[in-house]
Amino acid sequence: MLNHNRPRPEPGEASAPGSLWLTNAHVVDVRTGDLRRDRNVEITGGRVARITAEAPAPGERTVDLGGRYLVPGLISVHTHLSVLYPFSDADDDEDSATTVLRAAARARDALNAGVTTVRTLGEQNRADLMLRAAAAEGWAPAPRIVGAGLAVSTTGGHGKGGLSVFADGHDAFLRAARAELDAGADHIKIFITGGIAHLGETFNSSQTSPEEMRAAVRAAREHGTYVVAHAGGSGAIREALACGVRGFEHGYDLDGETIAQMARHRAFLTPTLTVTRCPDWMRAHDFTEWQIELAMEVGPRHLDSIRRAVAQGLNTTGDPEAPGITIVTGTDYPPGEPMDGTVTQVREMQFLTDAGLSPLQSLQAATVNAARLVMLDHEIGLVEEGYVADLIAVGSDPTSDIAALHDIPLVVQGGRVVRDDLPAAPTGGQQ
Repeated sequence: MLNHNRPRPEPGEASAPGSLWLTNAHVVDVRTGDLRRDRNVEITGGRVARITAEAPAPGERTVDLGGRYLVPGLISVHTHLSVLYPFSDADDDEDSATTVLRAAARARDALNAGVTTVRTLGEQNRADLMLRAAAAEGWAPAPRIVGAGLAVSTTGGHGKGGLSVFADGHDAFLRAARAELDAGADHIKIFITGGIAHLGETFNSSQTSPEEMRAAVRAAREHGTYVVAHAGGSGAIREALACGVRGFEHGYDLDGETIAQMARHRAFLTPTLTVTRCPDWMRAHDFTEWQIELAMEVGPRHLDSIRRAVAQGLNTTGDPEAPGITIVTGTDYPPGEPMDGTVTQVREMQFLTDAGLSPLQSLQAATVNAARLVMLDHEIGLVEEGYVADLIAVGSDPTSDIAALHDIPLVVQGGRVVRDDLPAAPTGGQQ
């Protein structure tokens, strides 16, 4: 279970209206791709109460979807809402108010883009935990935040720019991880290799010892949660699997043996293909040319790595207890950022189809699979009776083409409509 040192109301749920009907919807079951056509969805108390062919009673509050497809709100499991671009070590000393305001603006954009839940993986000044509290009070619109607070890294390791606390050795790592959990973190993020954002490091270089990894895992398990690792290369991932690390970010260079071990351990993989495939976005955000060149140089290797993971290790059974890798969707960048005619979250989902996922599997990576990773699969990730009403509507079937998500005219979070760009209801309709 998640760390519950403080109250965690669902965004919008406590004050959700008594009843809302979404009518004339094709409801997508993201587990199978099956459609329940021409259905009406009743939302009560922030949750889906009924999915039915029956019409709502006269006078009920309704939103007519006009035959659009209703799918779960999207989940991004790798984001940094507060990070400054381009990356800089000078970001460490920024005041917390500035950091939280920047994170809040990006969170609002993500929510409007249909991302109703985010997992953060290292935020300056623990901005994610502060923003989560503000959203719970109704002060700031934001996706549901499953937060890490500060990540934990080693001295001189990846994760600079205010994202991390630095510790060395078993005991220091244990203290650092426990401190984040005590501050309200839901999971622990560690950096175990270098990356592609800083000079003087490579993504295949191990930066964290097995003793340090085991310390982080121990702290997480004490609180009923897990450790996720920034990991570029295979050697460090194999060490981390043996230490009990549950999830891995990036996977720039996965070999066959590592993929097999990840499958045996039922590991989660967040490819973040966006970070090595978006030169125009990087230039628009003032990344240096060497940063762009390095990312693009790694790009083909990165894509081949994820293609191998999909071909050789993917869990395709639908059974979470079966061996296999579960792929989930995360962008690294804020998920509501404009990119290539859509937003980063949807662009990443399209990149996953380039790596071999079907559109349905890509949709699963951003809904039901991601919900399981963040341990909220009993609450979110499906359009089902009893689940929190985090929902989006699109004009065509996203299980056939992820491009359907380029236009999301309706976003519902916790039973509250947070975006409605649908055409006006016909005369006599209730809106």
